Amino acid sequence: MAKLLTRRKVLLAKVESTYNTDPTPTEGSDAVLCEGLTWASANLKMIERPAVRPSLAALRQVYGGRLLQITFACEVKGSGAAGTAPEIGQLLRACGLGETVSASTSVTYAPASTGLESATLYVYEDGKRIKVTGCRGNVSFALDAGARVMANFTLTGHETAQTDTALADPTFDTTTPEPFLGGSFTIDSFAATINALAFDLGMNVAMPTDVNSADGFGEVTITSRDINGSIDPLDELVATEAFLANFKAGAEMALTTGAIGATGGNILTISMPAVHYRDASPQDRDGLAALALPFGAAESSTDDEISIAFT
Repeated sequence: MAKLLTRRKVLLAKVESTYNTDPTPTEGSDAVLCEGLTWASANLKMIERPAVRPSLAALRQVYGGRLLQITFACEVKGSGAAGTAPEIGQLLRACGLGETVSASTSVTYAPASTGLESATLYVYEDGKRIKVTGCRGNVSFALDAGARVMANFTLTGHETAQTDTALADPTFDTTTPEPFLGGSFTIDSFAATINALAFDLGMNVAMPTDVNSADGFGEVTITSRDINGSIDPLDELVATEAFLANFKAGAEMALTTGAIGATGGNILTISMPAVHYRDASPQDRDGLAALALPFGAAESSTDDEISIAFT
């Protein structure tokens, strides 16, 4: 009897034209290189039957429906061609971000409040396949000095029956990710010395029940967002940068990573126009005084809390 290997997995993803309608992702253009791909029940309903009877044993529970949650991590990198969407572009669109393409120049992702898109995922597991339609969700980012920039996705949708299907033969983007080095990170126009930047889009995902649906759930919907994150700068004299005063005053400050990478088609720049600190506490970084500064990202105008640009 064949054994299924956990390393032999493939993920395909494609944005849907109509919610919960499979657009048939392909092995060529829709394959996504990822790590830690797994799935779990979301809002599972197992119905208990607490009847009184002579036996103390529990009656068999009844399956009442569920959604499926898919989690995985991806490298954040360009496509290798400026103006061509990156491999993770369709996933970002399913996480409440709109895509703006400037031909031969850039692809930029920013928050959207209307027209939110959904995606279909095909999850292959060494001979089996699960189709998950109507997926929406959230993504968080980790940028550590000298490491790959990583995006951690959590997407939830409607599953179809698992089938025995040959493992897909994907064509992955061959662009190599750039490490988080050599940029020009600033916050409040100050070049803070940080070891890490982390942030989360904070998408709130509603999963309404629906008696007319085969799985008991209606459209998976993003209902709000709260983009938030943290930095860990080395502390400075007040005259150099007043971190604590900015925290107490609720100052809104621009944050930017500067350009990460130098090769056209694989340059990443993340910007937030109006972050504000939500707390401040001291920490030790190898004997140097540092601060833990969680922050929130506010709008400067409308739907502009963050910009993720590939150039």
